[in-house]
Amino acid sequence: MKALFSSFFFLYILNVNAQDVSGLFEYLDPSVVTIEVTEYKIKDQQLSASEGLGSGVIISSDGLILTAAHVVASANEVMVKLQNKSTYKADVLSSSTAGDVALIKLRNPPSNLKMVSIGNSDAAKIGEQILIIGAPLGLEHSLSVGHISRKMNKNLLTNGEMAGFIQTDASINHGNSGGPMFNLKGELIGIVSFILTKSGGFEGLGFAVDINTAKKTLFDANSFWTGFDGIFLNEIFANILNIPQQSGVLIQHVTPNSFADAIGLKAGYLQAEIIGEKLWLGGDIILSIQGISCNEPHDLGTIKDQINNLAPGDNVLIEVFRNGVIVVLEANFSK
Repeated sequence: MKALFSSFFFLYILNVNAQDVSGLFEYLDPSVVTIEVTEYKIKDQQLSASEGLGSGVIISSDGLILTAAHVVASANEVMVKLQNKSTYKADVLSSSTAGDVALIKLRNPPSNLKMVSIGNSDAAKIGEQILIIGAPLGLEHSLSVGHISRKMNKNLLTNGEMAGFIQTDASINHGNSGGPMFNLKGELIGIVSFILTKSGGFEGLGFAVDINTAKKTLFDANSFWTGFDGIFLNEIFANILNIPQQSGVLIQHVTPNSFADAIGLKAGYLQAEIIGEKLWLGGDIILSIQGISCNEPHDLGTIKDQINNLAPGDNVLIEVFRNGVIVVLEANFSK
């Protein structure tokens, strides 16, 4: 009986691994786009242009597209190519460097756009099969199939929470960035972000921003949390940077004209790599918000609840470490 059960189990696993996803690919592929970006620079009084490539996915009938922030971060011009080869100009509506997600919108979109269903990445399980569609190395509408290898948080603060990522063994290469990760229900559960590699090619370690992080960052955030990106410093980094407590939030970017900008938060300006972590140094390090210390990641949840409960006109107090001195920033809050 045990041998019979083992045989049935083996056949079940074999069937799962060999599942034909061609029909699902054909259904989802029209929602996937190729993004071509152009950046203009002036050097030695000469105008030069550099081009980049990425992928994206349509999430609304009026032309909203999710992609990775690093795909469009420095773009002066964004062009989107649909599956039928038609191209449209697009504008960047919002983005988060920490979460590596961006929202762009087609100008004058067609009326027959194919959009995807957005899933719940919290429900995704390790071992679950996934599909990734994109333009690796410029090969548009290529399919990669793999599994969820791991779910993790990085020390990146976006919308007041730690950004969530899904690790996968599905093949990811340059051009896949910003493309969609789907589950077998055809639901969008992630946006392709980066790979870990020593050779420069794919080595089985790819990562996508989970869709719940993307939604909270781009759609559910209030003005306070969308105003800055930061990195949560653990005790090792706190000691290296000589801050007066065991941790804090190192500000990476501040959005112009946001509440964070108005209250006076300063972003980093010197890029460095410390213990394998790339970050911007020189900006403020948040020590506490509303008197609640930023010592542990779970403190951020408590702080976020405090901020969300503020009424327009209430004061916000932020204690930061700036140039070796503790500075208190204060401003009236407006949602």
